[in-house]
Amino acid sequence: MNGRERYMAVLEGRRPDVVPRLPILMQFAAEFIGSNYGDFASDHRVLVQANLACAETFDFDQVSCISDPYRETQGFGGIVEFVRDGVPRSTHPLAEDRNLDALPRPDPLIATRMRDRVDACRAYRAQDGGRHSILGWIEGPAAEAADLRDTMNFLIDLMDDPPYAAALMDRCVQTGIDFARAQIDAGADTVGIGDAIASQVAPETYEALILPREKQLVDAVRAAGARIRLHICGNITHLLPGIASLGVDILDVDHAVDLAAARAALGPRVTLAGNLDPANAVLRATPASIREGIRRCLDRAGTPFMAGAGCEIPAGTPVENLKALCEPIPWP
Repeated sequence: MNGRERYMAVLEGRRPDVVPRLPILMQFAAEFIGSNYGDFASDHRVLVQANLACAETFDFDQVSCISDPYRETQGFGGIVEFVRDGVPRSTHPLAEDRNLDALPRPDPLIATRMRDRVDACRAYRAQDGGRHSILGWIEGPAAEAADLRDTMNFLIDLMDDPPYAAALMDRCVQTGIDFARAQIDAGADTVGIGDAIASQVAPETYEALILPREKQLVDAVRAAGARIRLHICGNITHLLPGIASLGVDILDVDHAVDLAAARAALGPRVTLAGNLDPANAVLRATPASIREGIRRCLDRAGTPFMAGAGCEIPAGTPVENLKALCEPIPWP
């Protein structure tokens, strides 16, 4: 099996040869080819070259278009500054002016940074030859709303003005669907939905305001013919009952969440991915401890399962450590 075949076998309920490997690589990948984070985030050609080089060296199963959370934000009018060795920075278009009518509806084939990600999907399809799953990416409704309003403003909106927060997230959902469809048309077989800020809210707020809008994204991505990988950074234990109703294909599980608890909440059909601590159990670990850690994750999660860290592989991770994380483990 190649990587894409292995990945799809798990999602289709078939038996793969080995456990698929899904590390998230950004700054690590850029530096692996002698580039830098700024170029990786601003030029899809660098992003694609870096991910394909890492896939060849480390033998994982999915290449991704992830770089930073400000693709849609730029389309909405945010001004993005690229940093050579750090995450891009952006202004927040609604930080001072709450007027939703001032927001444009970005066209993912025209907005510069959204188009760059679509071009990454297209480049993978042209260069990879179907060897790996291709992961597109969109921001979830809460994450994008926080990017537009600024995080603190949005969290206050959720408490003080829920109708406004809902209307803002509805705008984000519209653009997320447009962006996802463009990436699927360009070659993505899976779309990641990143909604990190959701881990910081109470389950009641999540289920009343955020969950229904995540569900709209999930349903639209599935209708467009792609799989869904949900990624909410942090401890989402309190959100698992709601997440179970979304119908995602893959849930990334951060290291703060017990995989057994996630399995109990989500049931036997959702693929769990993770969940080594990226810093302490990957960056600062040893190959032997990483191999042992991945097997513990598999034991806790059961199948279906895909191996990885709870979030991005940090820059500076020893090559031997990432090789250990990606070593083939026979499917149990």
